[in-house]
Amino acid sequence: MLLLLVPVGLATVVGLFVLWPSGEPTRAEQAAAVAFPPGTTYPDGRVVSVERFDCGIDPSAAAQTCATAVLEILEGEGAGDFQAVELPPEVVAAGIAEGDTLVLTRDAGAEGGPAYGFFDYERDTPIIALAVTFAVVVGLVARLRGLASLVGLAFAFFVLLQFVLPGLLSENSPTLVSLVGSAAIMFVVLYLAHGFSARTTTALVGTLFGLTLVAVLGSLAVSAARLTGLTSEETVRLQGYDPTLAFSGLVLAGIVVAGLGVLNDVTITQASAIWQLHEVSPEMSWRELYARGMAVGRDHIASTVYTIVFAYAGAALPLLLIFELSPTPMWTLVTSSALAEEVVRTFVGAIALVLAVPVTTAVGAFFAKASETEAGAATERRVTALRARFAR
Repeated sequence: MLLLLVPVGLATVVGLFVLWPSGEPTRAEQAAAVAFPPGTTYPDGRVVSVERFDCGIDPSAAAQTCATAVLEILEGEGAGDFQAVELPPEVVAAGIAEGDTLVLTRDAGAEGGPAYGFFDYERDTPIIALAVTFAVVVGLVARLRGLASLVGLAFAFFVLLQFVLPGLLSENSPTLVSLVGSAAIMFVVLYLAHGFSARTTTALVGTLFGLTLVAVLGSLAVSAARLTGLTSEETVRLQGYDPTLAFSGLVLAGIVVAGLGVLNDVTITQASAIWQLHEVSPEMSWRELYARGMAVGRDHIASTVYTIVFAYAGAALPLLLIFELSPTPMWTLVTSSALAEEVVRTFVGAIALVLAVPVTTAVGAFFAKASETEAGAATERRVTALRARFAR
């Protein structure tokens, strides 16, 4: 197993070294810096008063209510000042009252002095509370292993933010950047959360196999389906910043990164199942271990396929509702650029996930029996050495 992982690990380290962003602003970053007003900040403001008014344009449509809110600036250069900000109807409809805290934009370079506008609601308290609750629950239930997984999650975000995302904005290959970044994440998070063992190494082999399969199948699928990657407002905005970005490559990179969590879940479960079976019944042959492990794997595959599909359906619910209202035939919608990208992403990830299960199971069964043979040989050598010592 080390004969496989050592070269892959070295290749990952070399890839990180070669592809690591130089720190120089990319074309997209330079264009974005020009697009956003220099010196723009996002201070918090507390609502002091709210004056609602009718802002509907069409009298035959449903009434719309906007508002002018006076806010006290809580931080930054204008702290302590009071500013009037116009609030759109969707903000008023969601609820706004005196004492609420909003996030504002402050354009320091506007004519006539700094200009303020509504940016979003302030959500620090609920998000921090959920994050702390999540960490506490993971620590209480999974204990040290759960806390180690949180450290691994922090490392994964570090790689994504410092390597993968800047690399995707550079001239490097999106496929190579996503594969190297994903491999680096898996090497660290698996061993950190589950310890250095043959079981974890088995899961890592299965995960790396799945990632490679995702890259190969994804590349073929993106090319065959002629996916441009320009299917959302965000990608069109990126194109405005840098038209030279490989947007079809970004689709493939998204497929690779999206497969990380599911592949990790399936492979570690399969590896754990094999080792538990081996510990309970060491007399089982490789074939029996594989057969029983695959029985667990088939159940896991069935449930995970649902997870992949329903996770997308939930995330894309507004888009699906628009499709529901469209007179376009269903099959035409499914194969359209707006939905085909997600269909390809789902199918490629699911295929790689399904095929990673028998590979991980076979590798786990093989090394479980190999470790047993090696342990037996080591025991026999120790017994032989003791006998020779007593004979003298």
